[in-house]
Amino acid sequence: MAYVPVPKDLTKVKTKVMFNLTKRQLVCFGSGALLGVPLFFLLKGPVGTSTAAMCMVILMLPFFLLAMYEKNGQPLEKILRNMIRVCFLRPRQRPYKTKNFYAVVMRQNQLDREVYHIVNGKAKTDPRREKTDRGRHRPGEPDR
Repeated sequence: MAYVPVPKDLTKVKTKVMFNLTKRQLVCFGSGALLGVPLFFLLKGPVGTSTAAMCMVILMLPFFLLAMYEKNGQPLEKILRNMIRVCFLRPRQRPYKTKNFYAVVMRQNQLDREVYHIVNGKAKTDPRREKTDRGRHRPGEPDR
């Protein structure tokens, strides 16, 4: 009886289209061949066969890498895009910033007091006293 291994995670299985290759591989190999083969025939006469073949291989190598290389389920262009983002586009040091909720509440309280004084038309008390007052005295009322 024949034994065929079946992978447990079927999400990593890719659909093969033709010649046991995926659509992505067919497109990459086809585009590499469309650029590499004519280059070989154009350069074969002037520079020689071995040099033309080397130029063809160098031109087709990126297409081969795009078709075949995959790491952690990501193709090569996504890996390169992430590397460019990390190395060149994003800042090296990202400062740790927090939102101080207490400062926001205090600022809003100060603005509310200013609005209250403007609306009621009362004179504003000494700002040093407002900081230490903490709501024990009403503005404009003398200390006892």
